[in-house]
Parts: sequence; C-alpha cells; structure tokens
Amino acid sequence: QEVARLLRMSPLPAATPDETNRFGDDERAAALGHRLFFDPRLSSSGTVSCATCHDPAQAFTDGRSVAHGVADGTRNTPTILNASLLRWYFWDGRVDTQWAQALVPVENPLEMDFDRVALARVIHDDAALRVAYEAIFGAMPDLSAAGPFPARARPGAEGDPLNTAWMRMSPTEQEAIDRVFANFGKSMAAYERRLRTGPAPFDRFVEGLRTGDESLQAAIGEDAKRGARLFVGTANCRLCHNGPMLSDGEFHSIGLPPLDGGPLRDQGRYAGAGTLLADPFNATGAFSDDPNGPRAEQVRTLRRSPETWGQFRTPSLREVARTAPYGHQGQIPSLRDFVLHYSTMENAVFPGHHRETILMPLGLSEQEVRDLVAFLETLSGELPPEGLRRAPAPGSSDR
Repeated sequence: QEVARLLRMSPLPAATPDETNRFGDDERAAALGHRLFFDPRLSSSGTVSCATCHDPAQAFTDGRSVAHGVADGTRNTPTILNASLLRWYFWDGRVDTQWAQALVPVENPLEMDFDRVALARVIHDDAALRVAYEAIFGAMPDLSAAGPFPARARPGAEGDPLNTAWMRMSPTEQEAIDRVFANFGKSMAAYERRLRTGPAPFDRFVEGLRTGDESLQAAIGEDAKRGARLFVGTANCRLCHNGPMLSDGEFHSIGLPPLDGGPLRDQGRYAGAGTLLADPFNATGAFSDDPNGPRAEQVRTLRRSPETWGQFRTPSLREVARTAPYGHQGQIPSLRDFVLHYSTMENAVFPGHHRETILMPLGLSEQEVRDLVAFLETLSGELPPEGLRRAPAPGSSDR
C-alpha cells in the first residue's frame, strides 16, 4: 500500500494545454512574456517587475514572509515553478487560469500599482515590444498622443482618479484595452508554462520502486525513505499532499495564526471565491478562448460556502526546500518548524465555526521529524534552463 501511494506521487506529468489560452504554447508569446516578466516599467515606481517577487535566484519566490512590491503586501509569495499544473491560483484561489493570475499584481496597489492603459502604452511605445505583440495578437489600438485613450486608467474604487478616467472611456475603448491586458497575461502564461522542474531525487527513487532498480532506489537516503513511509503512512500527510504535485489542489484551514498575532482576519477562500465569480477575466468570460470548456465549468459550478472562511490552498510540496518561509503569510520559517507545527499543533488558531477534523497533533519523535524533513528535501528537481531564469538581452532568443 505504501509503494502504491508513492507510485502515484511521481513523475510530474506534462502540462495539458490550457484551452482558455490558445497562445499558451506559442513560442513567440513565450518570448514576449519572458521579456515582460523582467520589465520594471510595468510598475508605478519603475522599479518593480514580476521578477521582483518571483526571483529566479530564489526558486521564483522572494524569501520574505509577505511580498514586497511598491509596498508591503499581506501574503507570502508562492513559487511559479510548475504552476501550469495548478487548478486555482493565489492562496485564496481567486483566479482560475495562469494568464489571469498574471494580471492581478499589475494593478494591485501593494505590488506593481500600475494600470492596464499604462501597460498597453509601454508595449505600444516600445518598437520591439509592439512588433512582437502585433505579430502574435494583431494590431494594437491607437495609443498615440493623438488617440482617444487617457494616459492612465483602470477600473477600481469609486473616487479613485484612475477609475474615474476608466469610466469616461467608451465601452469599445475599454474592451480594446482589456483585450491588450488579457493578451499580456496570455504571453506571461506562455513564458511561465516553460518554468518546469526536472526530476528530483524522489522521482528517481520512485522510478526505482517502479522498475525494481536498486541503484535508482539509492537516490535518496535511508532517513528520507523512512520519512516517505511516514508521509504516506501514519503521519497521513498524503491526505492533503497527494499526487505528483503533492497537493490536493483544495482549500483547508491548518491552524496557522496570523503573522502579527491576534484573531484570524483573512477570509481566504470565502472571499477568493467571490472575487473569482465576479472576475471578467475568468474562464467563462469574453477574453477566455474556451468559455464553455472544463475550466469554465469549474467556475460555473463554484459555490461560496461559509465553511471556506479562513481556508487557503494546499501548496505543492515540489521545490519546498527552496521556498521558505512557509504558510500563507510565511509564518513558518523552516522545514523543521513546518513539520513541528503538525506534530504539536501548538498555538494553532481555527475559525470558530469550522476546523479540519483530520488535523490532530502527530506527536512525532525527534527522529521522525528529521526523517520527514529529509524526505521533503528530496523533492527539489532540476531547475529550468538558465536562459529562462534571467532577463533576455534585447533582441536575443531564450530558446
């Protein structure tokens, strides 16, 4: 039974095509997205790019408890390695596709604090970016000084000057900008879909189990093998961390107190589901390339439930040794502390109306803690090619 469970955890599958993004596997779109990922002009300060928080040198995280863009954020930065295999995005699942995820930080006032009209202007006014964009997506709208568009605008809160400028635009003008914004996201997703990790020591070990090859089984140490048995056995980690991504892709409350103490305040999945249902860029919307497909059906059948208040997405444990700190606010500094949380559940805080009934203190011995940490350290795979992990030189190819 233990072996059967381990066999289901490896290898990582190939990413299936994203039917909502017909450019997801377009090399030209990936090259454009690669350039835009590292471009700090897409922020109000001119200093923050996507790579600021998703730093390739730190496994596409930032090593902080909570993200810092133009200001301090409120949640931890997840890695985007292997993110093409996710079903929901962000800790609260408020986005359902990789391309729509790329749009949110651009206009978040704590992250890049930019706007979709200004983003479209950056692409329009940079000759190389514009040529690349139009070769993929067709002609851009007229964003010249003589054109009809304001310098900056985005939908937002009433009273925000950028929202006021947005509301003065005609529906046709808004749709034209939204189309550029969506295409930006689709090119970003095309790049990020290439950020896959290669086999980890754990994968070689599992292949050894599958084939009976003892040399492959030696890819991980005896302590990690004991940790793997605990993981799929008595520790029951597999109940939420299962499959090749070592995540059930669902939402749970695991008792982590807020980073600054006090009661739980973050609504998590409950708020995220509402945001997703109202998002014009979700899989059912006008900018999806398959508004009636499987991803769209996930959105149409989604229901907000009070039980999801304070729940957060189960993160993948792939690359976990490279992505400290842990938790939706980076409340847990190390893998050892991560395991100890489940061992003792000390200081755990749950929403008053609901808690995960399967979460009981494991009471692990010191050796068992070390063994589980050793197992988790075997989940780090080969990083993507170096060319994908650095900003491309002007006019260069990342292939």
